[in-house]
Amino acid sequence: MSTSTLQLLQAAFLQSWNAIVITDAKGLQVEFANPAFCAMTGYTMEELQGRTLRMLQGPDTDRAVIEHLHQCLNEARYFEGTATNYRKDGSSYLVHWNISPVRGDDGALTHFISVQQDVSAYIQSERKNRLLARALDAASDPVMLTDAAGRIIFVNTAFSHVTGYGADEAVGATPAVLRSGLHDEAFYSALYRSLAEGRDFRATFVNRRRDGSLFHAEQSISPVCDERGQVTHYVSVSKDISERVSKEQALLDAATRDPLTGLHNRRGGEKILAEAQADARKHGRPLSLLVCDIDHFKRVNDRFGHPVGDRVLRDVACMLRLAVRSRDAVIRWGGEEFVIVLDSCTEARAAELAERIRGRVDAHRDAEVGALTLSMGLATLLGGETVQQLVGRADAALYDAKRGGRNRWSVARPGSGD
Repeated sequence: MSTSTLQLLQAAFLQSWNAIVITDAKGLQVEFANPAFCAMTGYTMEELQGRTLRMLQGPDTDRAVIEHLHQCLNEARYFEGTATNYRKDGSSYLVHWNISPVRGDDGALTHFISVQQDVSAYIQSERKNRLLARALDAASDPVMLTDAAGRIIFVNTAFSHVTGYGADEAVGATPAVLRSGLHDEAFYSALYRSLAEGRDFRATFVNRRRDGSLFHAEQSISPVCDERGQVTHYVSVSKDISERVSKEQALLDAATRDPLTGLHNRRGGEKILAEAQADARKHGRPLSLLVCDIDHFKRVNDRFGHPVGDRVLRDVACMLRLAVRSRDAVIRWGGEEFVIVLDSCTEARAAELAERIRGRVDAHRDAEVGALTLSMGLATLLGGETVQQLVGRADAALYDAKRGGRNRWSVARPGSGD
């Protein structure tokens, strides 16, 4: 080997970033150690020379690793492992090292060379990452992590429990698997705009589980950025609030629903009517109102009793619901009086509906009461008219129908409710 080659090898040994140490093959005593090894252990070359590396072991050194090391050395085989070593000052560090046998020209074993790295920071980082992963998985609320393209790369156990999607099903998919179809494009536009601007997005989502059932989630989605500020991932943390929403809805229903018929009660109906009037004004759409009253209902209660009267109210409520469109609101206004709010409905179409309802009720026969009839007043919103004026005109038309012989409907005249 030329002098220049030997000089190059010596320079590489001394300048290597990795710690390198050479021992003899018999006593395993240190013969050479480079500056990186000395810096890692805290020992000088003079302190190391002639001693074995057993001096670096301590109470936390893994005995199984050392036993495997001795076996490899005894058999002159390659060794690789990780264990805890101790510096001169007593502090510990995690070292990953390998040892290779060195043989002379005659093939006889003469030395061992070991290349080592202090991996304490790496191992601690790995442990921290595993701890964070375990912590996220142990969290009671659903957690989902996606890449920058929106592909799911992690979900915790709570996510699987709430949504029904296991990690193997969710990873690689997109959050779109949870879409219920109940949010409009404006909702998602706000979401995408917020994330594109690097801001969190918080909202209550109505999501769909794997089995098709819906649940409400209070959810926050946040962009995760790298050191340069570039978005690399998105993290979603949510809370299943379905039970709370159900309780709130139950309270709302109790306050705005009639317990006997299941219809909106007057309190809820007044709110619906006010909103419908405002919407009609804003969009220039027609709004019609039917006020309905069961004829001679007092006689039903007096003759057959209130349980029968309650059944009649439920039956009429059911007929009214079935007669109108899904977007129309049927309200129990009080006693035997009902109000039907007909959004985007002209007077002519409302009159057709009134006749259809009258005929349906007239054709109905109760097992005890027999024939029932309904009288109705119809009013269509006029320009500048208030809700109270609209209801007043419909109510006046109802009494016109009553005076006209009942079992009929009447159209309100302008100013008739004043």
